[in-house]
Amino acid sequence: MKTDVIIIGAGPGGAFAAYELKEKSPDLNILVIEKGRSIEKRICPKRTNGGKCVGCKPCSITTGFSGAGAFSDGKLSLSPDVGGTLPDILGYDKASELIKESDSIYLKFGADEKVWGIDKEKEIREIRTKAIQANLKLVECPIRHLGTEKGYIIYAALQKHLLDVGVQIMFNTSVADILIDSDGESQRVKGVKTDKGECFYADRVIAAVGREGADWLNGQCEKLGIDSMPGTVDIGVRVEVRDEIMQFLNDNLYEAKLVYHTPTFDDKVRTFCTNPHGEVASEYYENNLAVVNGHAYAGHQYRTHNTNFALLVSKNFTKPFRTPIEYGRKIAELSNMLCGNKIIVQTFGDFKRGRRSTEERMCRNNLIPTLKDAVPGDLSLVFPHRIMVDLEEMIYALDKVTPGIASDETLLYGVEVKFYSNRLVVSKEFQTSISGLYAIGDGAGITRGLQQASANGLCVARAIIDDIKEHGSEN
Repeated sequence: MKTDVIIIGAGPGGAFAAYELKEKSPDLNILVIEKGRSIEKRICPKRTNGGKCVGCKPCSITTGFSGAGAFSDGKLSLSPDVGGTLPDILGYDKASELIKESDSIYLKFGADEKVWGIDKEKEIREIRTKAIQANLKLVECPIRHLGTEKGYIIYAALQKHLLDVGVQIMFNTSVADILIDSDGESQRVKGVKTDKGECFYADRVIAAVGREGADWLNGQCEKLGIDSMPGTVDIGVRVEVRDEIMQFLNDNLYEAKLVYHTPTFDDKVRTFCTNPHGEVASEYYENNLAVVNGHAYAGHQYRTHNTNFALLVSKNFTKPFRTPIEYGRKIAELSNMLCGNKIIVQTFGDFKRGRRSTEERMCRNNLIPTLKDAVPGDLSLVFPHRIMVDLEEMIYALDKVTPGIASDETLLYGVEVKFYSNRLVVSKEFQTSISGLYAIGDGAGITRGLQQASANGLCVARAIIDDIKEHGSEN
C-alpha cells in the first residue's frame, strides 16, 4: 500500500501533524499507525476496580490516540520557555507563534478559555519574592488547564475530525522497522513494516512516537545511523500534600514552576506537573515497568483533598554515556523489584531519617494517599545518594515558599522518571539525515509536553507540504 505520508504515533505531535496536513492539503493520503487503542476504547480498569492495575497490554494510560495526553492532567504551557527545545531549533518568535496556533486548535475542539498565571500580578510578585529568598527561580508560564476528563473529550473530538476528513488511523499496530532505500551515498525513507509483517510505503514518514516509543526510536536510529546527542535524565519523586499546604500557589498560578540548584552538588531540581485536588497514578511501560505520575480533573465531583507534583533531578552525562532511557529504566526496575511492580510511598519524615515507612505510621497522618495500591517502603534503597540529597534540599527550599511541604507526613512516591531519548539531530524542518524521514515530539527528545509537541506537529506538516510542492509526491 502506497500513501503520501505515514505518521508513526497518534499522540499530540502525530495528531496535530495529521490535522495540519489535511487542513492545508485535503487531497493528501495520510496513514497514522498507532500502537494503542482508539480513544473511546482507552479504558483503564483502575478507575472502576478500586485503583488496582491489572497490567493491560498495551497500557491504555500511555498508549492510544493522543498518547499519554488523554489521561494526563492536560496542562498546556503557553510559553516557549517551558516544554521543550523548539525555540532552540526554530527561534523564540517562531516557537511562540506555533504555540499560539496550536493553542487555538485546542480551543476549537473545546478547551477551557481560562488561562492561569496572567492576572495575579500582586500575588505572583509575592511568590517570586519568597522564591528568590529561598534561592529558587520562578519560571513564569501561563497555563491552560484541560483537566483529565476534559482532555479526553477534546482529543475524542480531534480523533473524530481526523477520521471525518479522511485520515486513516490504524490502531493496535506497532511499527517494527522503518524501511529505507540506499544507493551507497544517500539514504531515503520508503515506508514502514509493522509487527504484523505488513509493509506500507510513503515518500515521507514522521516518527512521532512519544515517550512510550522513545526506546524503540533510539534503536532504529542506531540501526540506521541517524545521529543523536545525549539526552537529559530526569528522575525523582511525586510529592503529595494536603491542598491547604499549596493553596496560595494553586489559586494564583495553578502550577508553580520552580527551579533550584542544590547547595551540595549544584544539581538542577525542578517542580513539574502540579495537580491541585488531584490524584497520584501509576502508569505502565513495556515489560510491566511501573512508574508514578499524577492527574487532576476539571470537574468538582472528581476532586480530592490533596495536591501532587513531581520533583525531578535533571542530569546531563558526558561521553561515553548515551543511554538516558536505560539509566532511568534501571532505577525504576529496582523500585519495582522491591514492591512487586507497584509504586513505593514513603513519608518525608521517614525519608529524611533513613527508615522504611510502615502502614502503622502512615495511618497516623492527616494525609490519605490517593494511590491506593502504593507500597510503604524506603526510597534510599532505590535512589543514588546524590539524588536523595538533591530531593531533600529541594523540599526544604520549597518549604520557605509554601510552608508545610517539609512536614513529616508529606508523601513521596517513587519512581517518577521521564523517558527522554537522546535528542535526534534534525534540520529546522525536523528532517533526519535520512531523506524524507522526520522526527518530532517527546520521543525524538525535542519536546517535553503537550503544547510544544502539538506545535511541533504543525511545523513538520507545513515543512512536508512545502517539500511536496517543491519536489512532488515522488523523489
